[in-house]
Amino acid sequence: MFEILEHIADVGFRARGRNRAELFASAALALESIAIETDKVCAVEYYPIAVAGEDEESLLVNWLSEVLYYLDGRQVVFGRFEIDEISPTAVQGRGCGEPRHPERHPPKLVVKGVTYHQLKIAKDAEGWFAEVYLDV
Repeated sequence: MFEILEHIADVGFRARGRNRAELFASAALALESIAIETDKVCAVEYYPIAVAGEDEESLLVNWLSEVLYYLDGRQVVFGRFEIDEISPTAVQGRGCGEPRHPERHPPKLVVKGVTYHQLKIAKDAEGWFAEVYLDV
């Protein structure tokens, strides 16, 4: 439930969800799909992810930054995300995935960070959506 957005210097995506929890899960999957090949990810282990933010925008940036930390720092890839609790300033859930294997999960783009540039979170007739740009 996401699409890639074109940008001159960076890469972005628009994620959707019927509710905010589904939106955060979709955004995390979008980030993963930009950074690595996700076709062969096996969701066999649970990894807890919990972050806070001052508002919904910083919460989404912090959530995605934590997902990026798992991908680059801990070498873990995710096939799905489950959100247990979410409020405008905190989210708690888990990523379901496995340790990263270079042959099965080759890199696509090096994502350096999640930006606030043109960040947008809103609700429309179809549910929630977010537009996020990544520093690559």
